[in-house]
Amino acid sequence: MEYNNFKTEVLHDLVDEKLINNNLKYKKKTKKMAKWKKVVIILSSVFMFFMGSGLFLLYGPWPKFRELLITTAMTTLHHQYLATWFYSEETINKVLEKNKVINSGDISNLDDIQIKTYDKRISNFANKYDEQILTKDEGNNLYKVIDIKGSTFKGYLVAVYDPSKVSIVHSKYLGSTGQLITQMAKDNNAVVAINGGGFYDPDWKSQGGIPVGLTIKDGKVLYDFESGGKGNLIGLTYDNKLLLGTMTIEQAKKNNIRDAIQFGPFLIINGKKSTIYGNGGWGYGPRTVIGQRKDGIILMLVIDGRRAASVGASIKDCQDIMSNYGAYNAANLDGGSSSTLVVNNKVMNNPVAATPSGMRNIPNAFIVKE
Repeated sequence: MEYNNFKTEVLHDLVDEKLINNNLKYKKKTKKMAKWKKVVIILSSVFMFFMGSGLFLLYGPWPKFRELLITTAMTTLHHQYLATWFYSEETINKVLEKNKVINSGDISNLDDIQIKTYDKRISNFANKYDEQILTKDEGNNLYKVIDIKGSTFKGYLVAVYDPSKVSIVHSKYLGSTGQLITQMAKDNNAVVAINGGGFYDPDWKSQGGIPVGLTIKDGKVLYDFESGGKGNLIGLTYDNKLLLGTMTIEQAKKNNIRDAIQFGPFLIINGKKSTIYGNGGWGYGPRTVIGQRKDGIILMLVIDGRRAASVGASIKDCQDIMSNYGAYNAANLDGGSSSTLVVNNKVMNNPVAATPSGMRNIPNAFIVKE
């Protein structure tokens, strides 16, 4: 009898223990489920918040984000979908019409450019920018590299003291395939090089061999792609002066053109800034600009973009930088993934092309030779 009672008590204890364990497991499972529910709810809330915020930015009453997205995307070769996914062609065209650069229609007055040779011991400067330009690096009378910084960008400005050392070079395979700017610089013994004009890319492979519009070298037309014999010319004369203007080949030759490419927009002509509406229609990104001061010094500007440390510059930013440093004439060159500065065979900036080197093949470049 005692044995049976003992057996019954043990069985009761086992059953109770099992029930307790099951209850504990259930509670743990319930707690885990509660935690997962919380995580799901939090993630869902975050997702809905960002979705709502994104939709508000894309379609809300604040137009700045919309204009920035459209103008930045539409000036790229491969990322226009960032605008076309969300907006109609009509909306995109309206935004681009509101954000643009209006060229004056003038042609550079070359008589205003008086090339000077500066002594490196100058002490009288017009302003801090003039001082940066005219205070030469010890032992270097050819050029100087100046760091450029803004609220959204970082880059470099190169002052070239002797404009006769500046010329345009082009890919060996012009009309077919471009070359890396580093190779063009090396082939032409350049100490400084920046990318030049844009290129036609019919198969979206960035071959870079077909330059937009005209390419003139040593007074001869090397290439003319759908310009109709006329376009926004950015060139150097035999007098080593930067010539900007919308002109025909005949006009270019009459103006004593030596080397030229076609691109734009023009930012400054004869000391007068071009009118810029909104952000200029180019958004924010990597930029390359060339200009010349009244004293003949050539200015080459390269700005990094599409990076956390340097989102990029607007056309207005570039215009202001060139104006601050005394540019009398200045023009925008191809930007985006093409923007590259090479000094003594070293890439100075951070180009953003989707290649191992970060550079893309381009049709032409401006170089400085000893």
